Order: sequence, then structure tokens, then C-alpha cells
Amino acid sequence: MATDYDAPRKTDEEMSEDSIEELKTRRNDQNSGKVDEDEVEAAEAFELPGADLSHEELTVRVLPRQADEFTCASCFLVKHRSQVAEIKGDKIYCVDCY
Repeated sequence: MATDYDAPRKTDEEMSEDSIEELKTRRNDQNSGKVDEDEVEAAEAFELPGADLSHEELTVRVLPRQADEFTCASCFLVKHRSQVAEIKGDKIYCVDCY
């Protein structure tokens, strides 16, 4: 458990008062013991990594590389010319990979 050493210290009496107040508020809270059923339903809808998606179709339109873009020779991402860090021969490297 993390400890904040800069926080003002409380006496044992103050700590017991705080915990009693917390218990009273929890007792009055009607929803504290209930399980959120919506979370269970939401968890069932998640797709796990590696799931068979062969029946799915992509609906993304892919554009060719534009005149002001380049492909980094290290990460192979298409980036804007403002991201060029170094050019070695015919290889161009981005600022993230340099």
C-alpha cells in the first residue's frame, strides 16, 4: 500500500472515528451489496484476441501514400515529411526511430 509521507498524521482516535463514519455511510448505502449485472452482460460481448474473424469484412478505405509522405525504413509507418529525421542513401528514417 502506498504511503503519503507528506500528509498530516492522524492519531489513533481520529482514525477510529473516520472508520466508524465510513461504516455508517456504507450501511446506509442501499446499493453497496448489489452486483452490477450490466458488467457481466458487457463482458460477454467482448471478443478475445485471436478470435476467428475470417467471416468479417473490413470497410476501411486505404489511400495510397501521398506526395508529402514517406515510409520509415525502420518502423514502416507512413508519416508526413515533417517527421523525417535522417536520410541514408535511399532509406528514410522518422524522428521516432532515429
